[in-house]
Amino acid sequence: MSEGANGAASTVTVATDVFSLVTDGRALVLLLARPAIVATPELLRECWNAVIDLADAGWTTSVSAMFGDPTTIEAYETGLSSDAQFVLALEAPSLELAHAGAAELGRRGFDRAFECRWLVGPREFSPVPSPRGRDRHAPWAFFALWEWNDAWQAATLAQRLEYDAECDVAFSADVGSGISIAGRHRLDGGGSWHHLGIWESPTFEHVTRAMADHERVADFKFTTSRHLLGRRRPLAEILGVTP
Repeated sequence: MSEGANGAASTVTVATDVFSLVTDGRALVLLLARPAIVATPELLRECWNAVIDLADAGWTTSVSAMFGDPTTIEAYETGLSSDAQFVLALEAPSLELAHAGAAELGRRGFDRAFECRWLVGPREFSPVPSPRGRDRHAPWAFFALWEWNDAWQAATLAQRLEYDAECDVAFSADVGSGISIAGRHRLDGGGSWHHLGIWESPTFEHVTRAMADHERVADFKFTTSRHLLGRRRPLAEILGVTP
């Protein structure tokens, strides 16, 4: 519990009608990568080998694996929606291992082959598959990074809970449309962004309609956000290596 600006006790994270809290200890490593000037085939191969070693150590190495699918090694090309060439989302068995693994990935080649931004934080909410039936091969992912703004800091606990209920209306519509949400991760322990939500989407139009719903319920009144839309692709193809 923490004290808001108005003196009211408040929680940063509470379960909602759509999302349930999770305490399995798993933690996210999110990489936003841009090409560096020189990335040799040998360096890219070492990047691939580093991810393989994490998969062998019990990490999930794709968004789909967060839903319990067999482990694959996938990333999302985001060059059309951001200055990052691709986004790689991994989950470690613990927060300590997540920090160590991110450092190891950087050391073994990613920080030389790419301009990297690393975000690390624990999982807060469980994945929510679409009740219409999750598409495990959905070609799109939507990465929503956000931080609470001054209005949220000044809000009472009752106002925050009302806001959560309003947002749940939009989230219910999201998953009802065919989008699956890979839970939520908290990132403010080591960076400016507070949280990350990852959606699997069957089409680009699903994301467009969902954003209109979130604007309608004033989802963004308490947040500053950055959104990235990416197309699923095997990491080996992005790196140009043979698995």
